[in-house]
Amino acid sequence: LAQAFSKTGAVPSIHLSICTVLFQTLLATMTTSSVWDPNAANFDMKRKASFSLFSMGDQAERPMPDVKGDQSKDTHSKLWKLMESYKANDVESVQKDIVAQVEYKLACTRFNFSKEDAYRATSLAVRDRLLESFNDTNDWYAKKDVKRAYYLSAEYLLGRAFQNALVNLDLEPPFKDALTGLGFELEELYPFEADPGLGNGGLGRLAACFLDSMATLSLPCWGYGIRYSYGIFKQDIIDGWQVEKPDYWLAKPVPWEIPRPDVTYPVRFGGRIEDYSDDKGCWRTRWVGGEIIQAMAYDNPIPGFDTYNTNNLRLWRALPSEEFDFQAFNEFRYSEAVDNRRKAEDLSAVLYPNDDEYEGKLLRLKQQYFFVSASLQDLLREFIKKPDRQWSELPKKVAVQMNDTHPTMAVLEMMRLLVDVQRLSWDEAWELTKKTCNYTNHTVMPEALEKWPVDMMQELLPRHLNICGEINKRFMEELTKMYGDGPKVWGLSLFQEEPFKGIRMGNIAVLGSNKINGVAALHTEIVKKETFADFYQYYLAKGEKDKFVNMTNGVTPRRWVHCANRPLSDLYTKYLGSHKWLVDMNLLKALQKKKDDPAMQKEWMAAKRQAKERLVAYLKGNDILDADPDTLFDCQFKRIHEYKRQLLNCFYIIHRYLLLKQASPSERAKFQKRTCLIGGKAAPAYQNAKTIIKLVGNIGKIVNNDPDVSPYLKVAFVPNYSVTAAQAIIPASDISEHISTAGTEASGTSNMKFVMNGGLIIGTMDGANIEIREEGGQDTMFIFGCLETDVDGIKAKAKEGNYPIDGRLQQVFDCIKKGTFSLGDDTAHGKFCGLVDKLCNITAAGTWEGDRYLLINDFPSYVAAQEKVDKTYADQAKWCALSIQAATSMAQFSTDRTISEYAKVIWEIEPAPRPAPTVSSSSKA
Repeated sequence: LAQAFSKTGAVPSIHLSICTVLFQTLLATMTTSSVWDPNAANFDMKRKASFSLFSMGDQAERPMPDVKGDQSKDTHSKLWKLMESYKANDVESVQKDIVAQVEYKLACTRFNFSKEDAYRATSLAVRDRLLESFNDTNDWYAKKDVKRAYYLSAEYLLGRAFQNALVNLDLEPPFKDALTGLGFELEELYPFEADPGLGNGGLGRLAACFLDSMATLSLPCWGYGIRYSYGIFKQDIIDGWQVEKPDYWLAKPVPWEIPRPDVTYPVRFGGRIEDYSDDKGCWRTRWVGGEIIQAMAYDNPIPGFDTYNTNNLRLWRALPSEEFDFQAFNEFRYSEAVDNRRKAEDLSAVLYPNDDEYEGKLLRLKQQYFFVSASLQDLLREFIKKPDRQWSELPKKVAVQMNDTHPTMAVLEMMRLLVDVQRLSWDEAWELTKKTCNYTNHTVMPEALEKWPVDMMQELLPRHLNICGEINKRFMEELTKMYGDGPKVWGLSLFQEEPFKGIRMGNIAVLGSNKINGVAALHTEIVKKETFADFYQYYLAKGEKDKFVNMTNGVTPRRWVHCANRPLSDLYTKYLGSHKWLVDMNLLKALQKKKDDPAMQKEWMAAKRQAKERLVAYLKGNDILDADPDTLFDCQFKRIHEYKRQLLNCFYIIHRYLLLKQASPSERAKFQKRTCLIGGKAAPAYQNAKTIIKLVGNIGKIVNNDPDVSPYLKVAFVPNYSVTAAQAIIPASDISEHISTAGTEASGTSNMKFVMNGGLIIGTMDGANIEIREEGGQDTMFIFGCLETDVDGIKAKAKEGNYPIDGRLQQVFDCIKKGTFSLGDDTAHGKFCGLVDKLCNITAAGTWEGDRYLLINDFPSYVAAQEKVDKTYADQAKWCALSIQAATSMAQFSTDRTISEYAKVIWEIEPAPRPAPTVSSSSKA
C-alpha cells in the first residue's frame, strides 16, 4: 500500500508510514487462503490441513519416510525420551523457567524487566504446565474412547485465567515464593491480565463456571463458542449516560489461548440448493455457491481443581476465504482489496451486535450459524475418525448441549451434515440428531425466544430452511393424526405466520432434542406449563414423561470464594482442616453449629471487614465513591433490564433519601448507615435501561453532596461491571438485591455468589431465590412482593382501575417529576418523567403500555422488607449468625452439583480421571 501510494503521490509521507504499519499488522494476523471451492459441495467436516493446497483434491494421505529396520522406532524413542518428564515445580525450577521465558519468549533482559513482563513470563510458565496436562488429558480420553459432552454457548464470561489456573493446578505456593525471590509479589501481577468480555451477564458466567466444574469432576467435556475480538463493550459513563466503547481484550498477547491454524473449517453462506443422484443412484440434495468463511480454532485449556484433568474451550475466529484482492488493489480500489477480510471478521468482532435493523439481525444469524457449523464439524470429525466407527454409535459417544436459543441452529446443521455430507438416510439422521442434541432454556418469556425471518433464512441458509420445512412437514402430519387441524397444531409448528413469517428456534430446539431443561425449579415448571406447554403435553401423550427436566444453576466456589475472598476461604479451611470443601461444599454445613460462637463470629466479621476495605479501596481507586466500610453495603449488580427492577431500587433509595432529609438531626442518627451500589450494562439499543443508569448516577450526585444525608446514605453506579469487578464487590456485600417480578427470572446466579460470600438477600419468590431460601432457611432472606400465581389476578384488577399507588411512592414520583434528580438536564428530565408516566397508566399494569413488571404493586412490601433489613442488621450477632448459616448452606448451588446432574441425567457420561503421574523420572502419565 505504501509503495503504491508513493508511486501515485496521492498522500503525504506520514500517511505512508501509517499505511505501512497497518499493512504489517494485517500480515501478522493473516491465515492461508481457503482450499474450498464455493461451487463444490459436501466438503464439510474436513479440516483445511486435510487438503492438498496444490491439488485441492480429496483428503490426502500423509507420506511415510522411506526408512529401514527400526530407525523410525529409534527416532520416536528419542523424541519420547526428550519429553518423558513434566516440568518441575520446586521454587528454583519455577524461577529458572520464568527467567527463561523473559529472555527467550519476551526478548527482555534482567536490566529491563517490568511487572508487566513478569506477568507475561509467569503466565507462559504456567501455560507450559497447563499444556502438559491438556495434551495428556486429551490422549487419555482418546485411549479410553469415552463418551463426550460438548457445550455450545454464544457467551463465556471467563474472567482472568492467571490466578484461577494457579489455584486449580495447585501451583500458587511455589509460584508465589518463586516470584518473591525474584523481587515481585504475585498479587501485583494479576491486574496486568485483560478480562475477556466474551459474555453479557449470567448466561456467559454460568457457562464459564460449568467449564470449571466439568474439568474438576474429570468429565470428558469441551466447550465451543466464538472468539470475539471485542466481546461485550467497555462501559463508560459520560455525563451520567452509558457510552459503549470497544473493549479490545486482544490488544496485548494472550498467553492462555493456543492458535490452531491446522483446525480450520469451511462455513458457507448464501448460494443455492441442487438435486442430484449420488453414485448409488439415490436422490440427494447439495448446497453450492455462495461465500465460504473460514473458522479457525483457538484453544483455551480449562484446568480442574484437585484432578489431573485439563479440558478445553475451543473458540472460533472468522477469517476470509481470500485475504487480499490483488486485482482490486492494482486498480486503485484499495479499500475493496481487503473488503473480504473485513466482512469475514465482522462475524467474530462483537458479541450481540445491535439488531434493531435488518443488517444487524443478519449479522447475528450469521454469527450463530458460524460457530454452530464449525463446532459440529469438529466434534463429528472427532467422533468418526476412530477406525470402524459407525454412525449408529453417535448417541453413545456424543452429547451436544445447546445453551439457550443462540446455538439451536445445531439441530438443522446436524441434519445437514448427516444427510448431505455423510449421506445417511433422513430417518436415521433425524433419530441420531434427536438422541444427541439437548437444549437448555434460559428465559420464561416467549418473546425472547429467537425467530428468524424466512426471507433471511432463504438468503443466508437456504438448505437449512429446506431441512426445516421437511422436518415441519413430517411433524405436522404426525400432529394432524393426533389432534386434527387447529390452533394447537399451529402453535407447535416450526414456522410462524405473524407478526412475520419466520422459523421458531425454540420449537426447533425442543423438537430436535433428547432432553429439555430449565434452570430453577420454578422456571422449569413455567417452561412446562407456559413457555412450551403444548410441547410438554405432546410428549406426555407420547409417553415421554421425563423429556423436560430441571437443572438448577450454580456457581463455582473455586473462583467465587477461594479466588475472590481468600480470607473467608482460609477461615473455612482452618475450621474444617483441609481444602476438601472446595469440591464438596456439604462439608461446610458442619460449621452451622458454630454460627453463634463468639470466636467464630469474630473471625467471620473480620473476613467481611477485609472484603469491605478491599471494595472501598477499589471504589476510591477508580474515582467512583469515597465509601465507609462501617456502613451496610447494599448491592445490586446484574444486567440492566426493566424486569430486574433496578428502577424499584431507585425508588426506594429516593424514599430513604426523603425520610432522611425530612428527619431531625437526632432522628437521622438513628438510621442505619447504608452504601447503595448498583452496576451492570445496558444493551446499546435499550433506551429505558440507559435512562435507569442515568437516574442512578443523578441520585448519587444529589445524595452524596447533601450534607444532611450523605453521612447516612451514599449511592453510586459502578461502571463496567465485569468478572474482575465482581470479585472485588461480591465478598463485601451485606445485602444483595434480587428483586425481579415473580415469574420473570429463570434462575439468576449472582444471588448464589453473594450468599456464598456471607451476604443475605432481599428478593422476590423468583428464580433460584426460592431454592436458596429453602436451603438456608426463611430468616436468611428478606422476601417481598407478589407470587407468580398472583400476577394474573393483579393485572385483571388493574384493568378495572384497581391498582393503587402507595402514598410514599407517590411522593417519590412527585419528586422525580418536579426535577429534583434531573440536575437541570431537560433531556434526562423528559426521560425520567416518561418512565414514571408509563408506570402510572394503572389500567395497563402488567402490559408494555403500563407498569409491565408491577413495581407499584410491590413497592409497599419492598419498603417493609428494607425496614426489616435495618432492624436485623442492628443486631450484629444475629446478622452474623444468619450470614454463617446462609453461606454454609450453599452446597446445592455449586456447579459441581449442577454438572453432576447434567452428566447423569442428560448426557449420560462418566468421569474419566487421568491417572496420577508416576514418580519415576523415566515415565510420564
